[in-house]
Amino acid sequence: MPGNPRPRALALRTRLLAAMLAPLLGIAVLLGVAGATLIADVVRRTNDRVLGGALGAIAETVQVERGAVTLDLPAAAFGMLENSERDNVYYRVAVGGQLLTGYADLPAPALASLSVDTPRFRFARYKDQDIRIAEVRRALPRIPQPVIVQVAETLDGRTALQHRLLIALLIGELVLVGVAMLLIRPALSWSLRPLALLRDAISSRDTRATPDLSPLATGPLPIELGPLADAFDHLLARLDSATAGVRRFTADASHQMRTPLSVLKVQVALARRGSPQALGEIADAADRLERLVTQLLALARAEESGTAPPTEQVDLREVAVAVINRRIAQAIDAHVDIQLDAPDGRILLAGYRTLLFEILSNLLDNAIRYNRAGGMAAITLERSDNAAIVTVLDDGPGLADEDLARIGERFVRLATSAGHEGSGLGLAIVRSAALRLGAELVVTNTHPGLRVTLRLPIKADNRR
Repeated sequence: MPGNPRPRALALRTRLLAAMLAPLLGIAVLLGVAGATLIADVVRRTNDRVLGGALGAIAETVQVERGAVTLDLPAAAFGMLENSERDNVYYRVAVGGQLLTGYADLPAPALASLSVDTPRFRFARYKDQDIRIAEVRRALPRIPQPVIVQVAETLDGRTALQHRLLIALLIGELVLVGVAMLLIRPALSWSLRPLALLRDAISSRDTRATPDLSPLATGPLPIELGPLADAFDHLLARLDSATAGVRRFTADASHQMRTPLSVLKVQVALARRGSPQALGEIADAADRLERLVTQLLALARAEESGTAPPTEQVDLREVAVAVINRRIAQAIDAHVDIQLDAPDGRILLAGYRTLLFEILSNLLDNAIRYNRAGGMAAITLERSDNAAIVTVLDDGPGLADEDLARIGERFVRLATSAGHEGSGLGLAIVRSAALRLGAELVVTNTHPGLRVTLRLPIKADNRR
């Protein structure tokens, strides 16, 4: 196709896949961090409970016999701490600063930091290894010094258990993300199926010989695609209207031009034979053809659609004077007087001068063309708070009541038009131009004569 190629962007499927997987991966990371923290806490609490049980079993054997502290280390206490990683177990029992049994160099606690009969757990470094120590302070009768009982173990078992749980968590998350990715792709295909149907419905129009501008037949659509389909149908309707307007304009123009062109052809043939009236008839036919082409172009300009250009400040009085100056010669030839009744000063409004000029020009043309000799055509301008009112009236024969409903139809010649030249486009131009200006058009029989009233809105910032 002509023109610059459209820049490529990520496919909608890729965008949706990324939009769904990115939060999923983010949640997986957050769950992994939270799971690792929870695993570390559970492993610590579970092993501390076992270590605390061993500490309690040893501390309960500490007794006072004959004024001396005695101790009977139970084998079950150390059996609690056995595991597959064969962690090293250390213990220490001291009375005050004097070692009773165990490892003398095991890191001793600060006595002031220990509460009586309340176990405490802490990490420490011993023999180049990280260890976990459980310790308790006991007060024995008739023993002035506090008794400190400590049990410690290395961390290999804890670390191995934590690693196994973390690996299980990681495998679970990978499986979850993998399954989600496998399920998301067919889910996306199913979700995007209505979009594919809409695309196919639009693409199928391009294969037909004649343009099909009827509404799309897509069946039920999701709520998100409904506005898109409606907008496309609206665009098709506007395109159909514009195309119909072009076809109608072409047909009407060819039909209306056929008569003056035929006259020209006949008169040219007569002129070649030396007919003295032929040149005058040729001139008249050329004038009728020129007027017809001018009115067709004015009608096309009045009916053109699309984005409207910016409005301009228009002086209604100046437009009325310009129209009278244009039609004055026609009025003199028809023996019709023209009057202008307008307030002093300018009447400003936001609009299009060309359309206003065409409206007044066609209305005054009709008031002159279909008037009687010695008749009168008048333009009256009035101004209210929110509107400018233009009235064009005459004292000619007016219209039959049954013709009022047909005013504005294209190429329609009304009963009172008999015997007068015209194309039937004047009031059609007026109606289309008034519609574009947002004006209200009223046609009234005055018996005799006709009154055409145009009410044009004035914005607040245009009032003078």
